[in-house]
Amino acid sequence: MKILLVRLSAIGDVLFATPLIDALRRAHPDAEIHWLVQPECAPLIECHPGLDGVLVWPRRDWLALWRARRFTALAREVVAFRRRLRGHRFDLVLDLQGLMKSGLLAWLSGAPQRIGLGSREGSRWLMTRTIPRGGDERQIGSEYRHLAEALGLPSEDFAMTLHLAPADAAFAEARIREHALEAGYAVLCPFTTRPQKHWFEPRWAELADRLAGDLGLPAVLLGGPGDRAAAERIRAAARSKLVSLVGETSLREAAAVTARARLLIGVDTGLGHMGIALRRPSLLLFGSTRPYLDTGRPDARVLYHPLACSPCRRDPTCEGRFTCMRLIEVEACLAAAHDLLGRDAG
Repeated sequence: MKILLVRLSAIGDVLFATPLIDALRRAHPDAEIHWLVQPECAPLIECHPGLDGVLVWPRRDWLALWRARRFTALAREVVAFRRRLRGHRFDLVLDLQGLMKSGLLAWLSGAPQRIGLGSREGSRWLMTRTIPRGGDERQIGSEYRHLAEALGLPSEDFAMTLHLAPADAAFAEARIREHALEAGYAVLCPFTTRPQKHWFEPRWAELADRLAGDLGLPAVLLGGPGDRAAAERIRAAARSKLVSLVGETSLREAAAVTARARLLIGVDTGLGHMGIALRRPSLLLFGSTRPYLDTGRPDARVLYHPLACSPCRRDPTCEGRFTCMRLIEVEACLAAAHDLLGRDAG
């Protein structure tokens, strides 16, 4: 049996779906399992031992041809990609994203069975079967556990995983030595693509100082190239040692740095969810979004203050006050960090 999982993006969502790999492998030990993903998220699953292959959809290349109105060249690329998909002769495709773009790619595979999770935007017409989204939205990755149960797959020990390459571990070891972090450190992940998911820069600086002073943990900032200016503002405001690796790591290198950390504190961002996947004590600060409240682990928790307008997701009504995030105080973060580190030590 040849199976293709389609979850193109984003970082957190790809991580949430990784338990399906092990569930499928336990149900079909001899199956050939592949995953179709966008380039920026491919590193999350490239080292997974349960996958036989990772297929990359060149989304940006297709968009560039479309915007340049090079429609003939685009058509050739689509046909070549379809030929590549169909060459695998997949028996079953699971569209975990449920959008038109993921549904079209599932359909292009030519698989006789195409099952969509919560298919929308018309993608349900490209599936041979659809399964409504379900599960307990308070639990991490619950919609994928719901899918596993609907398909009769084993759903016990349904936990995210993130596997790294030896080069990633070597990178982390070199940075730890370079910045004299051998005695331990905390990773901070403050950055996202939406301002309503952010905590406040002065509080990150204060938290870094308290982590260093109260817990003896210098902080390491992680983020992408576009976060460098914000990281520098936080670093300048902090009085303690604050190492910034923002924009200096690949996705898996950032994960390897997290894997060696004593503690991770972040917002609703892919780098934040990595801490749970890597079994590190993790504290997540949620406000406008609430991807989960139950992390499934005793050493990982969420700080969240629900309001009448929560969660507003992409449509905040507070005119930039972001009250739900403002209600999260540095003292509460520090108390939770104390507790999580105590649990880790136990």
